[in-house]
Amino acid sequence: MKKKYLHLLFIFLGLFSCGRHDTFDILIVKGTVYDGQNQPPTQKDIGIRDGKIVAIGDLEGQKSRKTILAEGLAVAPGFIDMHTHLEPLLEMPLAESLVRQGVTFALGGPDGGGPWPFDSYLDSLEKIDLGLNVGYLIGHNTIRREIMGNEDRAPESAELDSLKSYVHQAMDAGAFGISTGLKYLPGTFAKLDEIVTLSQVVAAEGGIYTSHLREEGLGLIDAVQEAIKISKEANIPVVLTHHKAIGIKMWGQSSRTLALVDSARAVGLDIMMDQYPYAASHTGISVLIPSWALEGDQFEERISNPALKDSIKAGIIFNILNDRGGSDLRRIQFSRVSWKKELEGKTLQDWLAMEGMEATIENGAELVIQAQLNGGTGTIYHAMDENDVENIMQHPQTMIGSDGRLSIPGEGHPHPRAYGTFPRVLGHYSREKGVLDLHTAIHKMTGLSAERLGLKGRGKIQEGNFADIVIFDPQTIKDKSTFTDPHQYPEGIPFVIVNGQVAVEDDRFLGRGFGQVIRKNQQ
Repeated sequence: MKKKYLHLLFIFLGLFSCGRHDTFDILIVKGTVYDGQNQPPTQKDIGIRDGKIVAIGDLEGQKSRKTILAEGLAVAPGFIDMHTHLEPLLEMPLAESLVRQGVTFALGGPDGGGPWPFDSYLDSLEKIDLGLNVGYLIGHNTIRREIMGNEDRAPESAELDSLKSYVHQAMDAGAFGISTGLKYLPGTFAKLDEIVTLSQVVAAEGGIYTSHLREEGLGLIDAVQEAIKISKEANIPVVLTHHKAIGIKMWGQSSRTLALVDSARAVGLDIMMDQYPYAASHTGISVLIPSWALEGDQFEERISNPALKDSIKAGIIFNILNDRGGSDLRRIQFSRVSWKKELEGKTLQDWLAMEGMEATIENGAELVIQAQLNGGTGTIYHAMDENDVENIMQHPQTMIGSDGRLSIPGEGHPHPRAYGTFPRVLGHYSREKGVLDLHTAIHKMTGLSAERLGLKGRGKIQEGNFADIVIFDPQTIKDKSTFTDPHQYPEGIPFVIVNGQVAVEDDRFLGRGFGQVIRKNQQ
């Protein structure tokens, strides 16, 4: 008798289990599915359970706790931001400015500026609710500054060993690779052999190398060639990050840089790029100042020397005329000015007018010096050509990265890429200008990026993958953030799903965190 009842109990539990197994947590029906693999879309339903995609096909009539009708909408893998400034993540853990764009994974630590200590920082992130998945690069500038300060010299043998040890530690803790910022201090003082040595450590552990090139203006061609040489000598995949040709004298030179990429790939080197879809860059005001003048944190002392000040000012004038300044004071726009908030959104020419000074390049250089002495500024440089932007975007090895800093409405005057990068590619460049087919545009921000990073189970719509999904209207998706009014979220993205949980529903950000810290070696 006991055996009979036990048998019936097992049957009941089995039926209960089957019934529960047949119920999806989320069912997305009648959507136009872009799988992230650069293929035309198909009409399919998607079933999600326990954070993963468990069924794709005709799922009509299936049970679900939540059903999303996606008729007329595009269903794509969650977007992957290949270059993100996540520095405020502990203060803005839900990362609304990214999630509302459809971003479900962001790669932090670009331009040589990764967190340190690396492992403990990632540990701290794992203790809070994150709005999206994050991974990190180890920043060369960060660890070089830890060991050598801002000194213009090669590392001694013991210092190089320490740098290698720091890189090893970060890779063991789950870094996806190393980033350099060879335009910035102290990376600008690093020679090729130092970068190659550290990149070899990364390559041995399956990581990648991403670089803010040594120059993106007049020295662009040499800088691309240097990155290619690093790839060859370190045997490492390279990403030319936020690739661009900046300064009027370099407009049109993307044809040469892309030819260099093609030539390198033809001989077996693994070179790729990422890009943001704007003809303006963003960095500090110090990029206009010769790097030698900033070495060792002695800028104020050097400016007090009349002869050195003349040389520094001459260098600033040269950069305004020939490089990031775009030969026009109106092309230099302030985004963050902690010591003079009324400058935010204004240009260098506006500042001259506020001070009652004549709008000359020489006077502009004087104010650049004053800005640096006051602590610097975040600055937007309108010094790129739209034709180069489109040329780079169309290259098959170009991925999408915002280079945006996490932002919240009303704080500073950020570059619009912080709010609009991904919808701008899909709306402005794909739908309106026809620069990319929609499935190609999606591939550049999903499958291509996931493959580059070695992200497992993400970047494509596939059974067994994590349910990172964005649902958008291809007819209305649009970036609304502008250079004059940046604090605007995009439109046309009604749903974003992170690890099988709805983060954006009916255009509303739900204010809940479902993201994870992803360590490359622990996926």
